[in-house]
Amino acid sequence: MRRREFITLVGSGLAAGLPRGAKAQSSKVYRVGLALTASPLSETAGPDPIAPNVRAFVHGLRDLGYVEGQNLILERRSAEGHADRYHNIIAELVQLNVDVIVTVSTPMIREAKAITTTVPIVMGASTVDVLNLGLVSSLAKPGGNITGNIQLFDPEIDAKRLELLKKMLPNASRVACLTRIEEWKGPWGQSVEGAAQKLGLTMVLAAHTPDSYEAAFALITASRVDALFVYPGAYQYGSRKMLVDFASKNRLPDSHSFREAVEVGGLMSYGASATALWQRAATYVDKILKGANPGELPIMLPTKIEFVINRRTADALGIPVPSSLIALTDEVIE
Repeated sequence: MRRREFITLVGSGLAAGLPRGAKAQSSKVYRVGLALTASPLSETAGPDPIAPNVRAFVHGLRDLGYVEGQNLILERRSAEGHADRYHNIIAELVQLNVDVIVTVSTPMIREAKAITTTVPIVMGASTVDVLNLGLVSSLAKPGGNITGNIQLFDPEIDAKRLELLKKMLPNASRVACLTRIEEWKGPWGQSVEGAAQKLGLTMVLAAHTPDSYEAAFALITASRVDALFVYPGAYQYGSRKMLVDFASKNRLPDSHSFREAVEVGGLMSYGASATALWQRAATYVDKILKGANPGELPIMLPTKIEFVINRRTADALGIPVPSSLIALTDEVIE
């Protein structure tokens, strides 16, 4: 069975257990904690947040009948790129007696699991590391208090993304890989490096920490690379505008996993739809608030992988977009 068919089959099968359009009970005011890693807190505020993932989540809750000021209190928190804040954020939400915590990224989820084994935790998006690290028992029946979405589940997706970048830049030979050292040394980095060797590319590791990209940016600038390849993590999602601005300033073609990076000027993206995952996170919250056991709710894989190109950025960089790539895209931003 082909991978895309498998993704669709598994995702749609699991999704069948989650109701669409169900309405929340209005007799109780629910308190939901939202803990983010990098998104500016100012972009998460209000009924129509600037941050696309938070907007999708808030709108998803609204569609299910949860409205702030009526039957919902949404406690928004963000570490804004500072990993040392994770513990305090989760601890504060637990102290507030939230009914459920929604969060992202394996490090934040691991922190949440260490602090509470009773408050339900919904992953807005994470990686399969939650399984490898023993944070959940299985995807079909996670057990414990964690469930939600897996955004990055197969390193080969980003091997394919690297192949698409090479098709866009057939003369490229050196590509900077912006990631944390842990990801580079793990299955994801091994898959990307293996794909690079087959494509005749040299990957230049530009390692960053959750707190700082400065050293990575300096290395990229000094390394005379032909393109920038960004790891699909929550840190990178929250910092996408800064990363795109850096690439633009240095006239570097950039490849991302999230279309939201392309919408703010990145060259191209290939990966799971973040907004679809966050809309689905709202459905998890609805199920839990209505009494479902998070340990019994299957963790879902993406049902949609998007390929998006920004032609304006390509034109600004003087890159002709091959018609063969246009034919593969889900959207071309003109």
